[in-house]
Amino acid sequence: MPTGNGSLVPEFILMGLTDQPALQLPLFFLFLLNYVVTVMGNLSLINLICLNSHLHSPMYFFLFNLSFIDLCYSFVITPKMLMSFLSERNIISFAGCMTQLFFYCFFVSSECYVLTVMACDRYVAICKPLLYMVTMSPRVCSLLMSGSYMMGFACAMVLTECTIRLIFCDSNIINHYMCEPFPLLQLSCSSTYASQLVVSIIVFKVIIASSLIIFLSYTLILFNILHMSSSKGWSKAFSACGSHIKTVGLFYAFGMLTHVKPSSAGFVDQGKFFSVFYTNVVPMLNPLIYSLRNRDVKLAVKKTLKRITS
Repeated sequence: MPTGNGSLVPEFILMGLTDQPALQLPLFFLFLLNYVVTVMGNLSLINLICLNSHLHSPMYFFLFNLSFIDLCYSFVITPKMLMSFLSERNIISFAGCMTQLFFYCFFVSSECYVLTVMACDRYVAICKPLLYMVTMSPRVCSLLMSGSYMMGFACAMVLTECTIRLIFCDSNIINHYMCEPFPLLQLSCSSTYASQLVVSIIVFKVIIASSLIIFLSYTLILFNILHMSSSKGWSKAFSACGSHIKTVGLFYAFGMLTHVKPSSAGFVDQGKFFSVFYTNVVPMLNPLIYSLRNRDVKLAVKKTLKRITS
């Protein structure tokens, strides 16, 4: 019997990352380790920022939100992915699939906007240092974060609504390890032209718009750095931007490789492979990127350890 959303399928089967039996157990332990490191790393960074007053600045406020988002979409994606390595049929209900789809779209879109805000923050810090604390006031920072989450929510609502309206009648096997818009569109037995157009426009808009703002911010930063007279100023500017550039490079590179369709027939498998990097690897690496060569974070670690041991 058809459900209220028009779908004839009450549940889906997630194929997972690979169908090769010999790889299932090694991949389970590999991604379990990835999950533990991601959760511990992001939770540790969140706690350090909360507990240390010298990290209560705009840059670390944005970093706090980035870690929170990475932590959240690890919770949304990885547990179900781990189940696919252990069970023959990794079943997810229609409602569960749409819920995962919504939160995946929400957190990924929000991360794009947060990374964009962080680029603007670095621009103000380097190009307008005397106005930094006035421009990036607590009220402005809160508004920027609220705006990032609201735009992420709007994108997720539209993408989920487009998918819920589709009819799934024959196959219910999703060739992916999660409920993602494009594999679901390929599975539908109804016309997907309008939904595919909307999904493509939103994905293109989020990636291109945020990429352009980030590119413009770093172009202005580079222009400013080239006009600095001291090598100390150069070094300080590069150290302030280095971590963010690495994160942006990894996240956007693999995001584009996942969603920009090549003409080859192996697009879905290729998309699954690349999506692992921005859904699993980047959230694990972000705490390491932002802390290993960061004096403020190292000082916070020392202070926190001292509190615990004293």
